[in-house]
Amino acid sequence: MKKLGVIGGLGPQAGVYFLQLVTELTDAGKDQDHIEILFHSCPQIPDRTAFILGESNEDPAPGMAEAGRGLALAGADIIAIPCVTANYFYDRLQAEIPVPVIDTIEETAKYLTARRIKRAGIMATDGTIHAGLFQKHLEKAGIECIVPDEAHQKSVMHIIYDNVKAGKAPEKEHYVRVRDALLGAGAELILLGCTELSMLAHAGFTGPECLDVMRLLAAVSVRECGKLKSDWDL
Repeated sequence: MKKLGVIGGLGPQAGVYFLQLVTELTDAGKDQDHIEILFHSCPQIPDRTAFILGESNEDPAPGMAEAGRGLALAGADIIAIPCVTANYFYDRLQAEIPVPVIDTIEETAKYLTARRIKRAGIMATDGTIHAGLFQKHLEKAGIECIVPDEAHQKSVMHIIYDNVKAGKAPEKEHYVRVRDALLGAGAELILLGCTELSMLAHAGFTGPECLDVMRLLAAVSVRECGKLKSDWDL
C-alpha cells in the first residue's frame, strides 16, 4: 500500500475536508486498513490566483515544491494538492518533486470523457478561469466549457474568499444563482472546480448536477494507493 503525501492549507478548510473524503473513500474494515497519509498544511504559501492575475509578485510554486520534496523525503509515494488553481504550476512542481503529483485537471477530463459529458459548466477561481486550466484540457477532449459571466463569477469568488477562506459557511443563494445560469446556458454538469467550493457539497447544497472535483481528487488518490472502495461514487 502506497503512502499519500498531501500539500494542504490551500486553503485550510479544504485540506481538512480532503482528508475526510480520503477516509470515506477508502476500503477499510479497521484502523489498520487505512492509507498512511503525510499531511503538510502550509497556508503561508502565497495566493495562487493573485499571482496568476499579476496582482502579486509572490510566486507560490517554490513553497509548494519545497513542501512536496519534504513529503517525498518523509516517505510519500504520491502527492495530492487539494487546490485546483495550483495546477497552473503543475509542470514546474512535477519537475521538482521526485514522486508523481496527481494532475487534478487531467483526471477531471478523463472522468468527464468516460461519462460522455459534452458541455461542462465551470465554477472556479478567477485564476483558474483566466488561465484556462479546465478549458485547455477539456476542449482537447471535445468537451465545451461554459464559464460564468462577470456578475456570476463575482458570486463564485464571494463563496471562495468571503465565505470559506474567511472561515464562514458558504451562502447557498450565491451558488444557486450561478448554478441556474450555467445550466440555463446548456451545461450538462457543473464542476466545483475549486477546493473551497467543495464545502457547498459538504453542506448539502448540491446534487447530481455537480461534480465535486476535490472528491474526484480524493478518489484518485485512494485508487493510486490501492485502497479505493469498489462501490465508490461521486
